Amino acid sequence: MGLVLDSGVLIAAEREARPVSSLLGTLEREHGETEIVMAAITVMELEHGAHRARDPEFARQRRDYLDTVFAAIPVQPLTREIAQRAARIDAEARQAGTVIPLADLLIGATALDIGYSVGTRNLRHFRMVAGLKVVAL
Repeated sequence: MGLVLDSGVLIAAEREARPVSSLLGTLEREHGETEIVMAAITVMELEHGAHRARDPEFARQRRDYLDTVFAAIPVQPLTREIAQRAARIDAEARQAGTVIPLADLLIGATALDIGYSVGTRNLRHFRMVAGLKVVAL
């Protein structure tokens, strides 16, 4: 089993000035030898924050952190099957009157596709995805 990390976990670690190695070490201690990946949409979410940095020094620090994240955590690509699964989940949720934010929908569909849980601080959105195992981090 593995974990697909939500961007909120990585953003919180950066804000706490927590090294990526420390975050991954904690996850390994708490969840055993678990493969950890991120969804392709998470790259976009993280990069968006880097491009919105207010000053050059902050932008450089954020870029350094993201480079470390990307070197340490593999990215699960968005495939046609994941997109189809996300479309089906979204249609079913909307028919039931629920709207799942697109990024969370794609992260959840990625996790379901590869048989992993989602590791997140945003339990509310991910619990809307039927059949998804959600781990509070």
